[in-house]
Amino acid sequence: MTETDAPDALVRDIPWSQGNWRNPPASVTETPGGGLRVEAVKGSDAWQKTSYGFERDSEHGLLRLFELGTAVEVEFVAGMSQQFDQAGVLVRVDEEHWVKAGAEYADGVLRLSTVVTDVYSDWSTAPVPHWQDTTVTIRVSWATGAISVRAKAEGEEFELIRLAPWSPHENAVVVAGPYLCAPERAGFTAEFVKWQVGPCDSALH
Repeated sequence: MTETDAPDALVRDIPWSQGNWRNPPASVTETPGGGLRVEAVKGSDAWQKTSYGFERDSEHGLLRLFELGTAVEVEFVAGMSQQFDQAGVLVRVDEEHWVKAGAEYADGVLRLSTVVTDVYSDWSTAPVPHWQDTTVTIRVSWATGAISVRAKAEGEEFELIRLAPWSPHENAVVVAGPYLCAPERAGFTAEFVKWQVGPCDSALH
């Protein structure tokens, strides 16, 4: 366990039933191993304005309350194969304030992908073709004024992939959980393995 790992005793599994779907997917099925297989609707996406000009707020997110000082962690199989297939973790306040982080297939390569949206969206990516069809874990921690995103593939250690400002207004309701999108096609199915919460990471390095 690295210094950025939450202590096992403080990590808690979240039943899928504790989340509420924002924009219901095409289908949802529990797997024999306790996971969740979810099919996205064609055209589902999350993006605001930057470069493309369009506004998309139709992602599928299974969300519950996300509190300051905690982390949310989602494991899923990176089985993306067509343009912009994506899955991971979504943190959301409203249509103009959210973060999505996970794996996304873009321009023929599986990539780590993070979008931070504060009225306008940005997008950072890094190719991880060796993660294709492996179990990937995304952890998002919320400390005062900032969100940190870490990722790992099965058998690897967490690495910091994004640190971004995050200061929702005082009365904001922040929710988080697994998400998926399929902007370009029907039939994309993501398999989520586990959903956990725990304390936010105490160190960045």
